[in-house]
Amino acid sequence: MNRCAWAALAAATTLCAPPALAAPATPSASIDPQTVNAIADQGFNHGEVVETAAYLADRIGGRMTNSPAMRKAEAWTQERFRAWGLANVRLQPFDFGRGWWIERASVRMVEPRPLELKAIPIAWTPPTDGPLTAPIVVAPLRSVRDFAAWRGKLKGKIVLTSLPTAAQDETRAPFARLSDADLARLDTYREPSFNPESAAQQAVRASFRKQLDAFLAQEGALAAVSMSRSDGRLVHGEGSGYKVGQTPLIPAVELAAEDYRRLARLAKGGEVKLEIDSRVHFDDSDRNANNILADIPGSDPKAGYVMAGAHLDSWVAGDGATDNGAGSAVVMEAARILSALHVKPKRTIRFALWAGEEEGLLGSYAYVSKYLATRPPPDPKYADLGPYYASDTYPVKPLPGFSEMAGYFNLDNGSGKIRGIYAEGNFAATPILKAWLAPFASLGASTVVAEPTGSTDHVFMVKLGLPAFQFIQDPLDYASRTHHSDLDTFDHLRPDDLRQAAVILATVLLDAADSEPALPRNVLPTQPRTTNPFNYPDPARDGPR
Repeated sequence: MNRCAWAALAAATTLCAPPALAAPATPSASIDPQTVNAIADQGFNHGEVVETAAYLADRIGGRMTNSPAMRKAEAWTQERFRAWGLANVRLQPFDFGRGWWIERASVRMVEPRPLELKAIPIAWTPPTDGPLTAPIVVAPLRSVRDFAAWRGKLKGKIVLTSLPTAAQDETRAPFARLSDADLARLDTYREPSFNPESAAQQAVRASFRKQLDAFLAQEGALAAVSMSRSDGRLVHGEGSGYKVGQTPLIPAVELAAEDYRRLARLAKGGEVKLEIDSRVHFDDSDRNANNILADIPGSDPKAGYVMAGAHLDSWVAGDGATDNGAGSAVVMEAARILSALHVKPKRTIRFALWAGEEEGLLGSYAYVSKYLATRPPPDPKYADLGPYYASDTYPVKPLPGFSEMAGYFNLDNGSGKIRGIYAEGNFAATPILKAWLAPFASLGASTVVAEPTGSTDHVFMVKLGLPAFQFIQDPLDYASRTHHSDLDTFDHLRPDDLRQAAVILATVLLDAADSEPALPRNVLPTQPRTTNPFNYPDPARDGPR
């Protein structure tokens, strides 16, 4: 939960709100109804969002930040923005690190019988030098404390490092839409919690992957194999080590859970050999990643801008269709719709396609740090955590562009239809957002809820007290099957939902661009008090490993 939401509640409770929130804002009228109808006609009858999503997923495919596919996506999305008549289409580069991509990979059991296995290389791990064949050893390594038991036993082996957990019964439907009761449960305010020790706890957990790689290399292991977190033969391939000089030392693959369990069972009764052929490549031609920005200029240069964003990057197991080609296509389609209608908003409407989201919201953080506000750097021992885990430092220093941001709307929960908006603790904005969604009640999108949502690109703006929001979407099979997995393909998109989302996003953006007054902000956050000053850390979970 963001700290500024806590400050907003405190302000409301003590009746000491800052001047901008001292009086409730009056919801401005929605834009001209005929304009709403024109947006709906353009989106539903003349839309291109499905073709845009298909191009990103099918023709370009998975878009790891700084990979060749991501470079293609950067060029293509800029070309589309320009073709639709948007202004000031540009790149915003920021330092990232190494590109990485998969040419092809295969994993086979060769003893006790030949068998093709379902696997994927772990991102940013090095290639094998051709097919690598060796016996396996099942060595569950979950903390530094486990290293001693395996020292001297791993040389020349392919090491299965995960504990082979049992298969679990699936008790929930893999595909779902939100009911009215589900939406009602979201409308419960969660008080924020601040734990100054959380960064230290996260640093311990984050450092283990690097320690494990170094231990395996030192012991002479040839490769590492981990178990997929999902059943159903899903694989993901998420990894770390994209920074220059931090690349993992040995090849590593993730194996489908069912195949991993098979190997573990066989290893109990005799020797098992694997063949791993991982043909992956690093791309060090340009360590800068790029956000894509494009504008529909406003008529009043002093009125600031509103913004819509989605992350263009993805993981590499699938085609990045639901995460987040869908959101990117909807943002692009909203831009196309408004440009096709030749709208003349008061405020500039800016569209952003972020890079580096999957590695810790890096692209949106780069935008915030360059244009909106800065914070003191974290303790150096937390530097490897990235901004998502190390950004709660104080005081916040607004930059000249801080006052220009009048609203931000993010889309990053798959391809499900929009059902409403998370208010993110901005109580003053709630009635305005409800008024803007009112025309779309028949499309199922009329809910504004108190509950916040995190882990995507609006987070750092919310942390500054800016009016930044994420849309509520039907989950479909996003969390259950497609999120970061090899099933993240075009077939898991729902074209009707994409069109609905684009129409709503375009309308809300135009509302925000013309609204008088502008969307109310939350308070600028200051250092919060510890929520539970009597908490003791759990050494088993958070102590040295």
